[in-house]
Amino acid sequence: MRVPALTAVIDPVIETYMRDVDRSLLRRNLAMSPEERLLQLQELARFAEELRRAGRAARANRER
Repeated sequence: MRVPALTAVIDPVIETYMRDVDRSLLRRNLAMSPEERLLQLQELARFAEELRRAGRAARANRER
């Protein structure tokens, strides 16, 4: 039985988005241990919460 040759068919939309992917960031994240990734994610969550707090404070000051 003959197996047909696989050809790489890349969706043009995916190809367009792939140009904007920073592969160095992917490599850096994959080089980290799961624990390091979790710590980084926790730090990101803390930063996001601080941004939310600052936004709420700015809106409250603007309404005065």
